[in-house]
Amino acid sequence: MCRKIAAVVRKVKLHELGNDFAYWKTQSYQARIDALEEIRQEYSEWERSLHKGNGDVQPGFQRVYRIVKLK
Repeated sequence: MCRKIAAVVRKVKLHELGNDFAYWKTQSYQARIDALEEIRQEYSEWERSLHKGNGDVQPGFQRVYRIVKLK
């Protein structure tokens, strides 16, 4: 699933800027999920490029563990 997004540029004055929330609120649930998945895949590719040659890196979300030492 390789989806390309066309670049669209529009000049507006600073006080005319909308917000991202209003834009995404107008999009369908599927469009939001598709955009989120694309961002997740790009992040995974970027992270893998940082760890080239390290076979331990797997695509997906990082898990965070906290070790608490009790006295």
